[in-house]
Amino acid sequence: MGIPLSFLLLIVGIIILIVAGDLLVRGAAALARHWGIPALIVGLTIVAFGTSAPELVIAVQAVMNGSSELASGNIVGSNIANVLLALGIPAIIMAIPTNMPGVARNAFVCVAASLIFIILAFMRNPLQIWQGAILFAGILIYLTWMFRLAKSGAEDPILAEMTEIDEGQDGLPVKQWKSALFVLVGLVGLVLGGRLIVDHASIIARAFEIPESVIGLTIVAIGTSLPEIATVIVAAYRGHPEVALGNVLGSNVFNLFAVGGAAALAGPVSINAKLFVFDFWVMLLASIALLVFVLNRSPIGRKTGIVFVLAYCLYLAALARGML
Repeated sequence: MGIPLSFLLLIVGIIILIVAGDLLVRGAAALARHWGIPALIVGLTIVAFGTSAPELVIAVQAVMNGSSELASGNIVGSNIANVLLALGIPAIIMAIPTNMPGVARNAFVCVAASLIFIILAFMRNPLQIWQGAILFAGILIYLTWMFRLAKSGAEDPILAEMTEIDEGQDGLPVKQWKSALFVLVGLVGLVLGGRLIVDHASIIARAFEIPESVIGLTIVAIGTSLPEIATVIVAAYRGHPEVALGNVLGSNVFNLFAVGGAAALAGPVSINAKLFVFDFWVMLLASIALLVFVLNRSPIGRKTGIVFVLAYCLYLAALARGML
């Protein structure tokens, strides 16, 4: 099979994965509504895990396929892309406020999750089941905390985003059979898309003699971050840039805890040595930079957006230079 075809099928796999994940979330959320499950529970389970389904499927399939460096690379690369691209691009369009209630605590959680992931990686590489259990426990604790905050009436941008879904709106199907069809097609698509990505990312890595982690940090990471990037660009264009922060912070926490945990529970997750030297710290610094803006209650404006995007371009250039 030619390399151009592998690149094409990799992109096709990413598109299938994104569409399938969206269908799964919409179908499952609609079914839950049919069955009378409260919006808060739907948001904290189906929507929360469903929106991270692309990364989760890739991570688990990569581990089971013996390509676990692809999984760890995708987790780290997606978090970097989420901050520098998914916030940088919309900030160029319209300033993103950081003074909404609940943003600071979620920014702290994002930094803490990054630190926990990095510390666990330094303790043992490849990541083992016990490390996966710690990471996955992190997402369960986080969701429990979110649930209690919601019940107490606390404002939170992530909760608001996950629970504002209604039948007939946001593309949620109204009829039960259609909801079930969405779920079925979504599940099949996730498996198919994940398989295409893992198989052809491995082929490309072997052909160019580059680590699978680099493919995960770049092509796959950008691809799986596209839903977040698209969501916040549309939100900024429509005059609601505040959606961006909740989207990015929630996605990053789930990538580290839920996706990282599920991957390590599925099998040993190898982490390329270069991630310890460079990529981990880029991810952590991006999260800390975001936290600084939030604590200062400073909006992320056009100049900062340009800096974020340029920083991501420099990051990609550094990765490319490291392969030479």
